[in-house]
Amino acid sequence: MNLSVAIRQRILNLLAEHNMSVNQLANESGLTASTLSSFLNGSSKNPQSSTILHICEGFNIQLKDFYDDDLFIDVIYEEDKKTKEPQV
Repeated sequence: MNLSVAIRQRILNLLAEHNMSVNQLANESGLTASTLSSFLNGSSKNPQSSTILHICEGFNIQLKDFYDDDLFIDVIYEEDKKTKEPQV
C-alpha cells in the first residue's frame, strides 16, 4: 500500500472510531474542512507532518498512536514505487 492511501485510510478509520465528521475533525484540529477534504478525496496526496500532528490533536491521540496501525506495515512512498526496478 502506498503511504498516502494508508494515511487517508487511517484518518477515515479514526473518524469512524471517534464517530466524527470531517467538519468536526477540522474544528478540533484547527485545520480547514477543505484541507482535510482535499486529502481525503485524493486531490492532495501527501500531507505535511504538521498536518498529521494537527489531525492527531483533533482525535486527541499521540502521533505514535496514529502510525501504530497495521496499515503502515510494508507501506511504500509513491516516488519509490516509480523508481524501483521490477523484481526477478
